[in-house]
Amino acid sequence: MTAKKEYYKQNAKKIITSLAKRHMVGYYCESKEEALKKALEIMNKGATISWGGSQTLREIGILKELKNHNYILLDRETAKSQEELEKIYHQSFSADYYLMSTNAITINGKLINMDGRGNRIAALIYGPKNVIVFAGMNKVVPNVEAGIERIKALAAPMNAIRLQTKTPCNISGYCQDCNSTNSICSNLLITRLSKTPNRIKVILIGEELGY
Repeated sequence: MTAKKEYYKQNAKKIITSLAKRHMVGYYCESKEEALKKALEIMNKGATISWGGSQTLREIGILKELKNHNYILLDRETAKSQEELEKIYHQSFSADYYLMSTNAITINGKLINMDGRGNRIAALIYGPKNVIVFAGMNKVVPNVEAGIERIKALAAPMNAIRLQTKTPCNISGYCQDCNSTNSICSNLLITRLSKTPNRIKVILIGEELGY
């Protein structure tokens, strides 16, 4: 085992212990392939599944894999009109499982997320019966402040570039705390506790995934 893999494994153990104290369930998978397998083990057949926008989910390959199984998928990309899109957004809040990543996770188990529209963090807070959070170990930070800085310096600009948003960070490469209507940084959420025990399940992955 490489030093990096051992380092990830040790940190994951600390995080999983902290998550349990925060009424969340933690898992550690050394690869994205293992993470995909773990998620499929968690989700019941015939369940309704939706997800938030996430580069990590795409890199894992779970969005494609879901179509090969007996699930009911609430997929925004299938919407043929704005009205249908809005309907799927709202239906997602009654899903059995909601899949997402996190912008950062602290070593003591706090999730830090920033959103534009807010549908992703809203689902994390309330609605779906279960939330499965996928996080590459590159997203681990020492504290909340470092997590917010990670979002401003890396996650937000990278996602702005990916989504081709007309925002200052798309050009500057760093959050400018803008008031643009195209901002993807409208809402900040720090999740320190799951009010419903074990509703939030975090799959830590020993790879660098997402932004």
